[in-house]
Amino acid sequence: MSRVSVNTHKKVASTGLAACEKDEKESVVKRTMTLIEKKGCHDTVYMNAAKIFQGIHTEKAKDRMLVRYVGDSAPPVLAFKDVYSQRLSYELAFNALKYQDLLEEMLLDSCIYPCHLIPDELTSLLVVMLYDLQDRKFQAREISDEDEPVLVNMFFCSFKTKLAAALARYRIKHDAPSIEYVLPETIRKQHQRASALPLCVWINTFKISPEDVFRDLKEKGFAKVESVSDLDHYTYGVDQHCGDVLVFPSSLREELLNLDLFADSKLLLQDKSRSLAVHAAQAQLNSGDDIIVAHVDSHLTIAHLSVLTNHSMSTIFVCGVKSSEKEAELRNFFSHMECTSRF
Repeated sequence: MSRVSVNTHKKVASTGLAACEKDEKESVVKRTMTLIEKKGCHDTVYMNAAKIFQGIHTEKAKDRMLVRYVGDSAPPVLAFKDVYSQRLSYELAFNALKYQDLLEEMLLDSCIYPCHLIPDELTSLLVVMLYDLQDRKFQAREISDEDEPVLVNMFFCSFKTKLAAALARYRIKHDAPSIEYVLPETIRKQHQRASALPLCVWINTFKISPEDVFRDLKEKGFAKVESVSDLDHYTYGVDQHCGDVLVFPSSLREELLNLDLFADSKLLLQDKSRSLAVHAAQAQLNSGDDIIVAHVDSHLTIAHLSVLTNHSMSTIFVCGVKSSEKEAELRNFFSHMECTSRF
């Protein structure tokens, strides 16, 4: 059992900010969306995504197994640089899972798999990096100073033309305008509905006050609206059920995640259902009550609970930490979020 002691000395600033002037709002609404160029991920994101994908990929019957995945079946030990890297890793892994058949077909049709240069232990890495490569429209990956040349990355650079041709043949074969159309119709409709839902983020008041968030967003051209139904382009609103949750149009996802507010974990992107659960639990607390989290399902949820109970004397007990590596991961995460933690 791990014990998280919530810091009770930091004051949570009250919310409230006047709405932007009408002419400012109109100019913001008319502004066109800025496209975020995809330049690839850091090495650690690919490695973590590969470990996740290794554990969730679809196992096929032996007579249909043309691409081999060799690796440890035990739950992977993951070390994330920050919350944003964690989200990228999981998104990359699940996107690779979603398009596993397509990605495997690309590897086989391009005749670059199997290859003696890439051992079967790296197949998961090969697949997740291939998904990212086609998502970047086969453009070169931008490698930062902290990254090292990865064998798979250099391998793809040599064969990206063949891979692009394999993808084109696959789309022609399946009469698919884009890769989304190779998915079953029911899944496509689910994705369409999900992509239309507003984005919900909560404010980490350990790091920033709501007033400072509103001021920062205003400086970046965002206008505050009174109702979620008024969301359009560069606008946001405060959720009617959770006062520390802000709601943005879904079209702003990539741009929001590139803001310093997100990079510094001052704003955290999380599904509203998680925030509702945290607020519901907080509403049931009496003075001096403690909280037991029976399973470490989401670090963000625990951190949000810590933020909401900051004004009280509550202690959060987290169960299910089964290894020293997991404990260290939690320590680092809560430290980054500026939650006070003791294990």
